[in-house]
Amino acid sequence: MVRVVGIRTRAAIIRSQRITGLAPDVIAELVAEIGPLWHERHQAVLTARPRRRAVGAGAKYKLVFVDRLLATLVHLRHATTHDVLACWFGVDRSTITRAIGEVRPLLAERGCTVAPDIRLRTLAEVIDHLGASGQTGIIDGTEVRVRRPAAGRKDREKFISGKNKQNAVKSMVVTDAEGRLLFCSPAEPASCADITHARKLGLVELLADGPAVEILADAGYQGLGAQTGGRVVTPPHRKFKKNPPEWYEEMHERQRKAHSSRRIRVEHGIGHLKNWRSLARHHGRREHMSDTIQAVAGLLSHQQAATASGTRT
Repeated sequence: MVRVVGIRTRAAIIRSQRITGLAPDVIAELVAEIGPLWHERHQAVLTARPRRRAVGAGAKYKLVFVDRLLATLVHLRHATTHDVLACWFGVDRSTITRAIGEVRPLLAERGCTVAPDIRLRTLAEVIDHLGASGQTGIIDGTEVRVRRPAAGRKDREKFISGKNKQNAVKSMVVTDAEGRLLFCSPAEPASCADITHARKLGLVELLADGPAVEILADAGYQGLGAQTGGRVVTPPHRKFKKNPPEWYEEMHERQRKAHSSRRIRVEHGIGHLKNWRSLARHHGRREHMSDTIQAVAGLLSHQQAATASGTRT
């Protein structure tokens, strides 16, 4: 195997959390977990197609798996272009594109890490975890700007956000009361309302038939409380639209602030997600957004779990 990035350079990249966004021990765990999966899929692809030569013959890959993982992490963290990464690692641009395309889905499939022995991959597992631990969940939608679809494309207007008036995709984020990530849904076009997105994900059925869990949400989810037996808690409705009494204004403002102070932690969790530049604005293909969002959520939750358990860089 040809070594493109030197040992010292690779070690310097791994040691610097500013470059990868992860602690060295978290990267070591990723290598041990994802490396065998990547090798297994790689071998399956080689043996599945018609071949004139035996598996292993021909030119060798220049990038070892560790370098492929590091290139993917740097791309997700800083939205570094494939051309820059190709110059950095001393390979062709197509090699970086192929490496990121292989590693990113593996990162997305990991789910969110709550503890070393607990990992949540579906919304149903999140609801069960919150019910078993007696914790409060918080949900909110977040949008990521994407490139404008080409003219004449079917359903082109679906990506226009009614809130920001920009082309974007939307994802529903679930955190616990401390703001730690528990779930990040696949991306939907931004024209989809928050409450509609939650219904598509099956949140109503999971709460109605599952454990007694309190879920805090903003005004975009008003209506789910009645459908879930009051398990989704939204800001109080304003009963007096005109000329409200002074006592009502004070009471309404006090209730609204109390709810907002409990729900604000989900905004902190979304803020940590947006620190990864690939989610601040996505310049790649929109078809890859679901994998990108879920991969970043899984990496960030793993880092949060490692920090909470006392692991240090």
